[in-house]
Amino acid sequence: MEVSKFPFKVFTGTKTRNLAEKIATSLGITLGKMNIEHFSDGEFSVSYEESIRGQYIYLIQSTFPNSENLMELLLMIDAAKRASAYKIIAVIPYFGWARQDRKDKPRVSIGAKLIADMLSVAGVDRIITMDLHADQIQGFFNVPVDHLYGSTIFVPYVKSLKLKNLVIASPDVGGSKRAGSYSKHLGVPMVICHKTRDKANVVGEMTIIGDVVGKNVIITDDMVDTAGTLCKASDLMMERGATSVRAIVSHGVMSGNASQRIMESALTEIAFTDSIPFDCGKCSKVKILTISDMFADTIQRVQEHKSISEQYLL
Repeated sequence: MEVSKFPFKVFTGTKTRNLAEKIATSLGITLGKMNIEHFSDGEFSVSYEESIRGQYIYLIQSTFPNSENLMELLLMIDAAKRASAYKIIAVIPYFGWARQDRKDKPRVSIGAKLIADMLSVAGVDRIITMDLHADQIQGFFNVPVDHLYGSTIFVPYVKSLKLKNLVIASPDVGGSKRAGSYSKHLGVPMVICHKTRDKANVVGEMTIIGDVVGKNVIITDDMVDTAGTLCKASDLMMERGATSVRAIVSHGVMSGNASQRIMESALTEIAFTDSIPFDCGKCSKVKILTISDMFADTIQRVQEHKSISEQYLL
């Protein structure tokens, strides 16, 4: 990839280094030098080991659990601002706390708005992210947000599988818009799973709206956390006569016993991106698709003030 004529540097936090290195390689540059010093009580400090004065600075960091990743990003932004960077762009492949996008019951916080405010106060000038849990989170920011979609990666992958009698499924009503986009683009039917939750991360009853008999089903979702919904949906679909069930998920949070649940489920395979690091040795059914080229191309386009609309496949 041709390097931009405008001066810019790319840095990363601790846990997203592997993805950041692939993005930097795609851009044809090396990651900037930065030091994160940890103290014995758990506190840490961030310092740039090279001049960034007057430059565009891209900070690559997913804010997946734990909150140390978010704090690293906030300190990286603050340090860049105090080092006189011209523009500070936070590249957040996975934006954590996005499930807290509204008050769905009394006396709760809207975590996604709080995080957006914290990033703004720290001094960020632009956000580049992918597949937010809710699209309206873009409106929580008072700076430009480039919201990318995993469909750019997943649609070619689904086509490469060359599955007959393909059906796209949404694991819940909330994801029907996403599943509908895949269904329309691929020209195949769609089914929806209707579920109730007893509490967070615990699925209650589930039913399937649509026909899966003799079909190869692909479930789409923005994230897999405990994998309870995906596994229950896949098992139910196989019981209803599906030939096979796969899943494509943007963010592999994979907390708790998610890997074990997937291994014991009817899922043939689950594919997700490398927005969050994951050891495939923990689950042989997992396939990782990299988003490094997509983010590198977006950084290049933003840097050269070009449109990124070509990134939107669906």
